Amino acid sequence: MNYQDYIKTELLILIPILYFIGIGLKKSRMPDKWIPAALGTSAVIMSAVWVIATTEISGLQEAASAIFTAVTQGILVAGASVYANQLYIQAKEEK
Repeated sequence: MNYQDYIKTELLILIPILYFIGIGLKKSRMPDKWIPAALGTSAVIMSAVWVIATTEISGLQEAASAIFTAVTQGILVAGASVYANQLYIQAKEEK
């Protein structure tokens, strides 16, 4: 699968960033079941910052597009990060 077909190239850096945030959350007292939600929220916020910084938003249609882009890109990078983590965990477990 080519991530660049779905995730904007500029946002690929969020995948390892979220991976390390996830490691930190795993070591914290946060229950494991909340870590994906926390990563998803963080990813959407970071994606929104990028969208706002790189997009001229002058109307309702552009604002809706920016929100859609931030949410979908955030979900995709969070999913890719969790997927990468699961691949690592599964590779460590030799069955």
